[in-house]
Amino acid sequence: MPADGSHPTASTAQEPVGELVQRATQQLSQLVRDEMRLAQAEMSEKGKRFGKGGGLFGGAGLMGVLTLQALAATAIAALSLVLDVWAAALIVTGVLACVTAVMAALGKQQIDRASPPKPERTVRSVKADVAEIKEKAQR
Repeated sequence: MPADGSHPTASTAQEPVGELVQRATQQLSQLVRDEMRLAQAEMSEKGKRFGKGGGLFGGAGLMGVLTLQALAATAIAALSLVLDVWAAALIVTGVLACVTAVMAALGKQQIDRASPPKPERTVRSVKADVAEIKEKAQR
């Protein structure tokens, strides 16, 4: 009850609440917009970092290939001290071919395990759920 002893009317009691609700709605809208801008800026920064990281990984992969080529040349040079150069190169090439074949077989095995590219267990589970729901709906 106000200090002057009068009773507040419904309109005066509702006005401040309405203003508070309106202000809260505006502040919430502004907060959501600010958070969206912050998220956008953060994702943009992360995207740039992912791009740089991907480029650096690509460069590292290229350097790795060059390193392996240098290692192969070193192995050929070392073997050529006791064998003819052609024999040393043939031995190193044979070893690299064997490593390649093993890696290809292991990679194919992993891909075969992943095929077909659909969540088979989940599909079976969903089908079972649907069947159970249909069964219960028919009762």
